[in-house]
Amino acid sequence: MRKIILSDFVTLDGVMQAPDGPDRPRDDGTPSDFKYGGWSVPYFGGLDEAAMEFMGKYKQRPFDLLLGRRTYDIFAPFWPDHGDLWPGVNDAKKYVVSDKQMDLPWQNSELITGDDVIEQIKKLKDSDGPDLQVHGSGNLTQALLKNDLVDEMWLKIFPLTLGTGMRLLGDGTIPATFKLTDGLIAPNGVVFLNYQRDGDIKTATMGAQA
Repeated sequence: MRKIILSDFVTLDGVMQAPDGPDRPRDDGTPSDFKYGGWSVPYFGGLDEAAMEFMGKYKQRPFDLLLGRRTYDIFAPFWPDHGDLWPGVNDAKKYVVSDKQMDLPWQNSELITGDDVIEQIKKLKDSDGPDLQVHGSGNLTQALLKNDLVDEMWLKIFPLTLGTGMRLLGDGTIPATFKLTDGLIAPNGVVFLNYQRDGDIKTATMGAQA
């Protein structure tokens, strides 16, 4: 069985939308009204060697990609010419979840579509192969969380709030607990936190006898 791992840049108020540049137009071609695209970029110059090593060690793990349509469309023109920045990304299998047919120009890409997308993802998760990393892909992420298909979250939390934009943990998120497995604080305030799914919610009353 493979793990499904969310790997995301998020703000303190949980926004994950367009961290690395201007937001893409909507599906109908009209411009996005999200005005903070690229909010993470100014922080990368302040990441020290330890932070870069932290990110690098997780890039070295075998992986396939599970991506939403919009994120695939952003990745596909860029990574074939910049594979030295992310070793293995071009050879990895890319599973692309879309509500419609689409071209898949990036090597080793396969479409997941239809009325049974979640069942197809469950079968993929149960198959042999490396772990499945999900980057960005906001709508897909919400569906995975809603269906309890997320095994780990690798979060890079940036010290700012936006007050608007798609959030990582939306209304469909189910009650669940996670265990911290690794972490690091960069000098510029970016916090790296890796979590693993760890069972159901437990409740108690403060001060009550055990």
